[in-house]
Amino acid sequence: MTQYNLLLLCGGGGSEHAISLMSAGYVKTNLESLSNFDVLWLELLEDGRYRLEDGSFARLTADKQVVFDDAGKASWPVDYMVPCIHGYPGETGDIQSWFDMIKLPYFGCGGEASVNCFNKVTAKMWFSALGIPNTPYLFLDEPGELAEAQTKVALEEWGSVFIKAASQGSSVGCYKVDKAEDIAGVLTEAFSFSPYVIVEKTIVARELEVAAYEYEGEVIATLPGEIVCASNTFYSFEEKYDSKSQAVTHVQAPDLAPEVAEQIRSYAIKAFKGMKLRHLSRIDFFLTQDNEILLNEINTFPGMTPISMFPKMLQGHGHDFARFLEQNILAQLQAK
Repeated sequence: MTQYNLLLLCGGGGSEHAISLMSAGYVKTNLESLSNFDVLWLELLEDGRYRLEDGSFARLTADKQVVFDDAGKASWPVDYMVPCIHGYPGETGDIQSWFDMIKLPYFGCGGEASVNCFNKVTAKMWFSALGIPNTPYLFLDEPGELAEAQTKVALEEWGSVFIKAASQGSSVGCYKVDKAEDIAGVLTEAFSFSPYVIVEKTIVARELEVAAYEYEGEVIATLPGEIVCASNTFYSFEEKYDSKSQAVTHVQAPDLAPEVAEQIRSYAIKAFKGMKLRHLSRIDFFLTQDNEILLNEINTFPGMTPISMFPKMLQGHGHDFARFLEQNILAQLQAK
C-alpha cells in the first residue's frame, strides 16, 4: 500500500483564523484514522510564517518540501495538500493558484471556482447565468454620496436591506439596515472590509443549507438542513461560533415539503456542477413563506467544527466523513 505525506494547512491569519484551527482539528482526527496517510499540521500565521503543532517553525517551499527551522530535522516532502482555511487566503482562490503553479495537488475547489464563489457579486452573476433564482441586489464599487443615495432608494423600495462586504466569509462585514440614517456609517464599515459592496433585499425566510460534495465519483446533495436564529437576528459570525449562541440547527429541516426539498437539492447540484466546484461545498438557500427558493451563497470550504453543519449533513446522508476524505484524495493522487 502506497503511503502519502499529507500537509494539513490551517489558520491563514484572517478573521476566521481561530475557526480554521477548530476545523483542522476535526479534519486531522479523520485523516489520522486512515492508514495510508502521514499527516503534518502547519499553521499559516498573519505575518506569513508557518508554525508546527509543537510551536516550532518551518517553511513550505515551491519544490513541495516542508523545511524545518530545526537544522537537525530532514525536510518533509509533500505529496498532497489539505488547505483547511476559511476566508482569505483559503476560500479566495489565492492559495489554490499557488498550488496550481507549483503543481501540488490539493483537496477542495480550484482557484477559479473559489474566486467566483467568494466574491458575492461574481457569485450572484453566476447564479443568474445558471438560471438559479437569488436575492435582488444592488452593486456598489466605491463609497460616497452616490452609493448612499442608491442605498437609500433600495431601502425605500425593499423596506429593509443587508449591506455586505463583497469578499468576506462567515457574515464578516454584513449588516442589517432598517433606517436611512444608519446607511452612511454602515457603508463605511462594509467598505473597510472589501472594495466592493452589495446591498441585498432583506428576505424573511427560512435559512436552509445543503451539503454538496463528491462521493464515490458522484455529486451528492443532502436533504436541506436548517438554521433557526433567535427572533430579529441573522446568522452572524457570533451566532455561528459563540458558545452563547441562541441559534438552533436541524440536520434535516422539519416540515419541508418533499417537492421543495428536491428542488433545492436540484439547484445545489446545478450550482456545484455549473460553477465547477470540487470535492465539497455548503450551499445556502432562503425559502420564503410563499415557497420561493433563493440561492444565498456558496461556501467552498465550509466549517468543520463540532457544531458545523457540513459534516453533520454528510453523516446524516449515510456517508462516512473519513471515507469521504480518503476516496477523493486517493482518486486525485492516483490520477497523476
